[in-house]
Amino acid sequence: MSTQKTESGTPDKYDIFVQKIDFFQSLVEEKKSLQTKIASIQKECQEKIRPLEEELSGIIKKLEANLSKLEGGAPPEAGTAKFSRGQLGSSIKDLLRSNPLKTFKPREIAEALNTKGTTVSLWFNKYGVNDAAIERVPAGKNGKRYVYKIR
Repeated sequence: MSTQKTESGTPDKYDIFVQKIDFFQSLVEEKKSLQTKIASIQKECQEKIRPLEEELSGIIKKLEANLSKLEGGAPPEAGTAKFSRGQLGSSIKDLLRSNPLKTFKPREIAEALNTKGTTVSLWFNKYGVNDAAIERVPAGKNGKRYVYKIR
């Protein structure tokens, strides 16, 4: 058997392979770092925007009520939004995706979507249980209540 000698100054194929892996790993670490920064900035912006959106929503409701008074009609009812089953599921998932680190009670989801809490609870019990994108976390006394978050 003959062994092949390489000079100590020139890298062989294994050294080159290790260099490529190190470069790839550094790119992966940089990608993770940037994703973390983006997520924190998005969360920070969401926290700043949410109170303003709620305030804007309240002002719009007052404007609609006052406009109907000026026009001489009856004020519009402050009813709840009606969703079809698919629309409700999509809306719930969108809400959960917009806040991936937070867990939501059905009542909180209903308030955010301007619908009834029982509607949201029924959807979770019938369709959300089998949804792979939604994580159901036991909470409350003896784990009889649940909170929900996106996986």
